[in-house]
Amino acid sequence: MDAREQARWTRARLGTGGPPLDLLTARFDRHVYAPHAHDEFTVGVTVGGLEVIAYRGGHIHSGPGSIVVLEPGEVHTGGPAAPEGYSYRALYATPALLSDGLRGDVLPHFREPVLHDPRLAAALRTAHTDLTRCPDPLEAESRLPWLLTALAGRHSTSRTAGDTAVPGAAGVARLVRDRLADELLAPPSLASLATDLGLSRYQLLRAFRTAMGMPPYAWLAQHRVARARGLLEAGVRPAEVAALVGFADQAHLTRWFRRVLGVTPAAYRNSVQDGGP
Repeated sequence: MDAREQARWTRARLGTGGPPLDLLTARFDRHVYAPHAHDEFTVGVTVGGLEVIAYRGGHIHSGPGSIVVLEPGEVHTGGPAAPEGYSYRALYATPALLSDGLRGDVLPHFREPVLHDPRLAAALRTAHTDLTRCPDPLEAESRLPWLLTALAGRHSTSRTAGDTAVPGAAGVARLVRDRLADELLAPPSLASLATDLGLSRYQLLRAFRTAMGMPPYAWLAQHRVARARGLLEAGVRPAEVAALVGFADQAHLTRWFRRVLGVTPAAYRNSVQDGGP
């Protein structure tokens, strides 16, 4: 492979002990894929350049900001359509991930493989980047099924199962919140929580978002930050704090600490200690 070309795979898991989901970050100037097919849906976002794909007996082109959806079993190729090459982010999702929130037991079908939905493309790209950096199982399970159901509901021949609120959403959210807080270091998967509550994972996510205003992984991250503050104030080093509150590493703690409080854990620790008696 040319030194300027790259292809990096990351494996995330949908919940602790859950099924794997592969993420690909790639940039190609000359490489052309041989004809092949996948067992999963291929969902990609082109981030630069122009790609051409042989698909369903013709050729499709994808430029920056486009979403490309290739269905399971469909033979395709892929390569640059311009001298500057192209770059993209892709994930490989089982059909169940796209059909979880749809009406009936149906497999979504995408008549058009190249989609123009800027907000969804940006959300998919951001989730891909975050999970490539830190493939946290609860974060992956909170974000990706929600986005993939939205993709299928908006752009496939199927529609989402319900725009109405989940009955008892506030109670569902409280139960999920309490379980996540109680099992801070090894949170249960959303799939197992949904089964316990007699819901689908999509229904659980919908109920939690409705009641709490954020997905489960974001609530848990902010709860962990709150716990981390107390440990930092007691003088515990950030690297130790990350493990004690369930973050994968210090970088993950720092990312969320800055999102919630605007400063790094080290800066917060120094400031509260300097301000003490």
